[in-house]
Amino acid sequence: MVSERGLQVLRAIVQDYVDTREPVGSKAIVERHAFGVSAATIRNDMALLEDEDLIVAPHTSSGRVPTDKGYRVFVDHLAELRPLSSAQRSAITSFLDEAGDLDDLLARTVRALTQLTGQVAIVQYPSFARANLSHVELVALGGPRVLVILVTDTGRVSERIALVPFEPSESDIVQLRARVGALLVGRSVADCAQTVATTDGPRPGNALDAIADAVLRVVGEELEEFRQDRLVMAGAATLAKRESDFRGSIYPLLEAIEEQVTLLRLMTEMVADEQGLSASIGRENEPFGLVEASVLASRYDGSAGGARVGLLGPMRMDYSSNLAAVRAVAHYLTRMLEDDDTAR
Repeated sequence: MVSERGLQVLRAIVQDYVDTREPVGSKAIVERHAFGVSAATIRNDMALLEDEDLIVAPHTSSGRVPTDKGYRVFVDHLAELRPLSSAQRSAITSFLDEAGDLDDLLARTVRALTQLTGQVAIVQYPSFARANLSHVELVALGGPRVLVILVTDTGRVSERIALVPFEPSESDIVQLRARVGALLVGRSVADCAQTVATTDGPRPGNALDAIADAVLRVVGEELEEFRQDRLVMAGAATLAKRESDFRGSIYPLLEAIEEQVTLLRLMTEMVADEQGLSASIGRENEPFGLVEASVLASRYDGSAGGARVGLLGPMRMDYSSNLAAVRAVAHYLTRMLEDDDTAR
C-alpha cells in the first residue's frame, strides 16, 4: 500500500521526469514541490515507492524514474486532466469543421491530434455493420472504363475504376445505374456484399450483362473493404524524434503502425473507465509486442457505431494533457458525426 504522500511523491517524480527527461532526486523534489518535509523524509518515501516497483534508479547513485507500474498508478490516481486551452479547442474545431466526407474527417482528426500532442495519433473507422448503401453512381470515362462511386448513410465514400469488356454507351450507363441501384441501394453493407457475391454472372453474348458483371466485381471488392476494420494514423515520424525515450528499438512500434492488425486488436481490447478513457502502459502491452509503449484512447460514437481515437508513444509522456486531448477530439468527432446524421 502506498500512502497519500507517497502518491504525491510519485506524482512529482512522474511530472518532473516528463518535463526534464532527467532522473529525479529527493533534493529536487523538496526544491520544486511544497511538501513541507525534509529531503530525508522524501528519500524514505522514495525507498517505499522503489520497494513497490513504482520507481527505479537507472544508474547507481542517480535519481529515480517511474516504472511502467509507476506510470499506471499515476494514471489511475490522476485527480484531473489538464484542460486544453481555448486556442487549442478553437484550432480543433476550425480544422475539423472544414472536413468533407468521413475519410477527410478522420484524416484531419489524426493530423490535429498529433500536432497537439507530438505523439502518433490513431483513429479507428467506425463499424459499418449497421451502415446502409445510400447511393451508387456510375460514370463512363471513355473506352472500357467506368467510375464506380459508392456512398453509405454514414458518410463513407468510395471511388474505383472498373475495367469493363466493352465501351458502354450512355444508354448502357443509365440502365446499369438503375440495375445496380435497385439491387443494392437502401440495404446494409453486409447484405449488399452477400447479394453481389451470389449474383449470377453474365449470360453468353449479352454485352450489358458482361459490363454489369465487371462493375459488380468492383462493387463487391469495395464493400468487403467497407466491412474491414481500418485505422488512420499520423505522426509516425515523431517516434524517431523520441527514440531516446525507448530503452530498446522502436522497430516493434513501426511494425505495428505498418501492419495495423496489432493496434486494432489492442485498441479493441482496452478497458475504458467511467469517462470512456483507457490507457495501456508498458508491460500491459506485452501480448502485442509493445512493452515500451503507452497507448491512450477514448471512444467516439456515430450512427455507424462506436470506435476509438487515441495515441501511441513512449511511456514517458504527459498523460494528463494527452488524455485530455484524446477525450476532446473524441467529443468533437461524436458531435460532428451526430450533427451529420441529423442533417441527413
